[in-house]
Amino acid sequence: MTDPHQPATPSGTDPADIERRAALAEALGKEVWPADRDTLVSKAQESNAPDAVLGQLRRLPAGTEFTNVQEVAQALGLGTEQQRF
Repeated sequence: MTDPHQPATPSGTDPADIERRAALAEALGKEVWPADRDTLVSKAQESNAPDAVLGQLRRLPAGTEFTNVQEVAQALGLGTEQQRF
C-alpha cells in the first residue's frame, strides 16, 4: 500500500488540507483559544476572513469547545498529521 500524501507534506495530510488549516489559523490567531463555534465565527468575522473560512467554521458542531486549530481541523474532517508515537 502506498502513502497518498504529497512530497514535503506530513503523512495523513494533503496540500489542500494544509492550505485550509493555515487559512483557519490565520483568521483565528492565537488569543481566541479555548473557544466554541460561535466565538470562532465571530473572531474570523473580525479578522475579515474569507467566506470559505467562515463557511467551514459555521459547519462546526454547536456546544463543543476547541482548544486549538488542530481540533477544529479534525472536526471539519481535514487531514491532520498522524501521531508518530
